[in-house]
Amino acid sequence: MFDKKEIEEIQATREKWENEKLQKSLAREKERKEVFTSISGTPIERLYTPLETAELHYNEKLGFPGDYPFTRGVQPTMYRGRFWTMRQYAGFGSARESNERYRYLLDQGQTGLSVAFDLPTQAGYDSDHPLSMGEVGKVGVAVDYIGDMRLLLKDIPLDKVTTSMTINAPATVLLAMYLAIADEQGVSYDKLGGTVQNDILKEITVRGQYIYPPVPSMRLTVDLIEYCFKNVPKWNSISISGYHIREAGSTAAQEAAFTIADGIAYVQACIDRGLDVDKFAPRLSFFFNAFTNVLEETAKFRAARRYWAKVMKERFGAKDPRSMMLRFHVQTGGVTLTAQQPLNNIVRVGLQAYAAALGGCQSLHTNSYDEALCLPTQQAVTVALRTQQMVAEESGATDTIDPLAGSYYVEDLTDKIEAQIDAYIQKIDHMGGTLAAIEQAFIQQEIQQSAYRYQKEIESKERVYVGINKYTMEDEPLKNLLRVDMKVGEAEASKLKEMRVRRDGARWEKALQNLRQVTLSDQNVMPAVIEAVKADATIGEICDVWRAIYGEYKPKQFF
Repeated sequence: MFDKKEIEEIQATREKWENEKLQKSLAREKERKEVFTSISGTPIERLYTPLETAELHYNEKLGFPGDYPFTRGVQPTMYRGRFWTMRQYAGFGSARESNERYRYLLDQGQTGLSVAFDLPTQAGYDSDHPLSMGEVGKVGVAVDYIGDMRLLLKDIPLDKVTTSMTINAPATVLLAMYLAIADEQGVSYDKLGGTVQNDILKEITVRGQYIYPPVPSMRLTVDLIEYCFKNVPKWNSISISGYHIREAGSTAAQEAAFTIADGIAYVQACIDRGLDVDKFAPRLSFFFNAFTNVLEETAKFRAARRYWAKVMKERFGAKDPRSMMLRFHVQTGGVTLTAQQPLNNIVRVGLQAYAAALGGCQSLHTNSYDEALCLPTQQAVTVALRTQQMVAEESGATDTIDPLAGSYYVEDLTDKIEAQIDAYIQKIDHMGGTLAAIEQAFIQQEIQQSAYRYQKEIESKERVYVGINKYTMEDEPLKNLLRVDMKVGEAEASKLKEMRVRRDGARWEKALQNLRQVTLSDQNVMPAVIEAVKADATIGEICDVWRAIYGEYKPKQFF
């Protein structure tokens, strides 16, 4: 970006500044720290100049929005055309209660649904299963059978909104229910838009909501991807998720690297199935976290976008530019929220949302300030949505594309994060790929070590956490917290009992038998799952078919 003579002049001027100005200033007053680091532990230099970006080749490293390598964004106009999809992750109690929250949020300007399921649903258990006791509707909505999905989506036209569903091991079942409701509404599948998370590898690595062993889990994942690109063309058939990797304690670079490693595994599995990369890859999507260090997060998003484009072009031979685009949803950092001084979380979330906008996300969920204490109240979720709207409409971050491009610091950090991503991918490749790296606990241990470092920094007060280790105070606890009535479990169990008596037993039994036969074959399971949910088979009954065939995954213990 600068010629050799200019770089030499800048170098000489910098040395003069350091010797004459800087040293005198440091003699009068020392800096706050000997070493400054980002949240991820990356050293931060005192000053960034063109010396750090002297080798930056614009067309190769940055390019233009909508063009390879997509560093500056996946669309030519980005937010000057339209804002990101504004979603609020929501779901609690019964389907009826959650439907009320969804319609409220849509009335307040939300532009897409984001469904949170309770833990029994995520684990493939019905609400009346013994292991579901005390967890029904607690951290998300309980969806046992198609009747619950019908209530969940009541008065919501599926051809007018996009829906994101955070579900993994039973993803095929929940998507089948959604498609069945579309059939009831008379909405053709080509008009449906949305995302199903369907990312089992990160469940095995960090989150724990897996059911089956990795190989059959991957089969179900690929079945869903294959079915969608053939039948539901606007649906994002997987959301490859770094969010939970970051929540578990990873650095920004580890979040991007391990997410991309998972993405490589999914693409390879689809290719091994015989699928054309340019047929399915355009509908792959990603899901990242946003922490409070705005500049590091912005650099992370830009580096991940650039690296994924190279992977798809150079490793997998993609030809369609859409296959090379890393389109991603962002959720602000849940683990950064504090129960102490919870109103501080509004500011944290605002900074994190700003980072997501500067980084070029396609979809965003902002956490509510009270989530360290309870499920979001209506007031808190409204403030969270207004935060997105203020970033979009008032901050100026959306007026120009990639506004931090050319920043000496941001470009240097983008390059460094990309180099760290590449180093991790090479290590994982050398180990035999993502599944092998997970089996050897490499990814898990890397994340644990980073989490330990960060926690020690907080405990030693080396890293300030406002309201936790500095500027603490005794404050009145928040009142009017949202509490889910635990009687919802009894109500859901009673509803299931009535449904099982009412449903057509012969049709139900035939559908489950067909599912068993299809699962044991090499056919795609999705049509059989859709048939089963339409026959009122429950999520637990369908998942039990696969439990009987595949068994349940028991990960190795490591320390």
